[in-house]
Amino acid sequence: MPEIVTPPTLTRFIGCDVGKATIVVFDSRDGRVRTIANTPEALAAFAASLDAACLVVCEATGGYEDALLAALLVAGIPAHRADARKVKAFIRSFGTLGKNDALDARALARYAEERHARLPRWQAPDPQRERLQTLVLTRADLIAQRTACTNRLKAPGAEPVRPYLEALRACLVGQIQALEAAIAELMAAADDLVRAEKTLRAIPGIGATTAAALIALMPELGHIDRRQAAALAGVAPHPNQSGAADAYRRTRGGRPEVKRTLFLAAMPPVASIPASGTPTSASARPERSPSSLSPPSCGASSSSQTRACATPSPKNDRSPRTELMTGEDRSAASATSTSPRHRPLQLRKHPRLGALADVESQIIPRALAQ
Repeated sequence: MPEIVTPPTLTRFIGCDVGKATIVVFDSRDGRVRTIANTPEALAAFAASLDAACLVVCEATGGYEDALLAALLVAGIPAHRADARKVKAFIRSFGTLGKNDALDARALARYAEERHARLPRWQAPDPQRERLQTLVLTRADLIAQRTACTNRLKAPGAEPVRPYLEALRACLVGQIQALEAAIAELMAAADDLVRAEKTLRAIPGIGATTAAALIALMPELGHIDRRQAAALAGVAPHPNQSGAADAYRRTRGGRPEVKRTLFLAAMPPVASIPASGTPTSASARPERSPSSLSPPSCGASSSSQTRACATPSPKNDRSPRTELMTGEDRSAASATSTSPRHRPLQLRKHPRLGALADVESQIIPRALAQ
């Protein structure tokens, strides 16, 4: 019978404020602050001096924390890479106004001590997905530079620099094409990436480029539910309620690059909905209707959940939003629908924009989580 190993109780919490050249370390055991070099040798020696009863917490600092996390992983020391926004809110909750590396390291150690039971431990990323993420992000950067170069070519007074800008733009176009070829080669070389791409491309509106971006920027897909996926992508409508007032629920937070990608993916399913609100014929719709990806019935949900997913009930015909639902979902939504005041004015006036908001916040995240 295999022996059951119980993880040691955490009694020591270490906060690391990571910089490019050095790392400021605070140890809760002795309350001391020290500085170590951010080099593989110094980090390996630091990790070897720790025991399994400690937890190391650092913030994401643009990749400068990777060497520290790798050294801790090799030494078998549990670690957590914290969200800088959460840590900042944690520090503000104590009324701390000052900021320096020592204070940040001390705050990270306290953050670990108070929340260690709920903090996920750092795990080594998949090398292929990590490489894919680098390629995808670099392609996005070059596309932004190409757009800026194109805009400068169209601007007044660009004639003196036109030859240079055109040469720069041609170079950017060539590098973007090379990156796209490298992304396609990488996606075809790994079986797990091929399966993930096949699943994503079954969703209307998602092609090879969007699928690669979602796989690279949301590696959590397949391990989280649709609500978590929507929140992580920045398309979840968060409640804004106080007392009797229940204001419009806005989308915020999440990963902005994923939200931009989902916006483009949501356009084709909405394109079949005319601005007049009259549903198009069956022949004009995609082969796979977005209704197969609609959110589940809202009839059994709580009142707060109902406000987030219910659709307005029109007097005569079905609204474009209900065209994106199954029959069961449509009847449940009409029975529990709330006032359209929860949607902004421009979405209430324009059916396509309203349907786009639904596809972004409900349909696509649910399909991605399957």
